[in-house]
Amino acid sequence: QVQLVESGGGLVQAGGSLRLSCAASGRTFSTLAMAWFRQAPGQEREFVAVISRNGRTTYYADSVKGRFTVSRDNAKNTVYLQMNSLKPEDSAVYYCAADSVIYVGGSYYSNPRLYDYWGQGTQVTVSS
Repeated sequence: QVQLVESGGGLVQAGGSLRLSCAASGRTFSTLAMAWFRQAPGQEREFVAVISRNGRTTYYADSVKGRFTVSRDNAKNTVYLQMNSLKPEDSAVYYCAADSVIYVGGSYYSNPRLYDYWGQGTQVTVSS
C-alpha cells in the first residue's frame, strides 16, 4: 500500500503562485510514477501533470503547459507541483496519484482510472 498526503493548497490571487507537495510512504518511492490531477465542482477529474520514476520525463495538460512544473525528490519521497501565473479556472481540488505500473512514455498516463493510489486532495482557489 501507498499513502499519499498533499499539502500547500490555499487561496491566491490571479497571477500568483503556489507550490503543492505530496509526500508518499509505504513503498519505495522511486518505483512509482507520480501524477497530479484536479477536479472542479461538477466536473470530471482531469489530468494536470505526470513525472517519471527517475524524474527525467514530464508531461503536462495543454491548459497548464508553461505555467506549472512538476518535480520530484526521491530522497524525500515527495513530488511537487509549482504553479505560476494562476488563473481563476485553475481553482479545483488537486490530487496526487501514484502507480507502480504506468509507463510515463506511453499513452495512458493521463487516465485517472489507471492510478492505484490517491491522496485526499488539497483545495486551490484562485480569485480574480
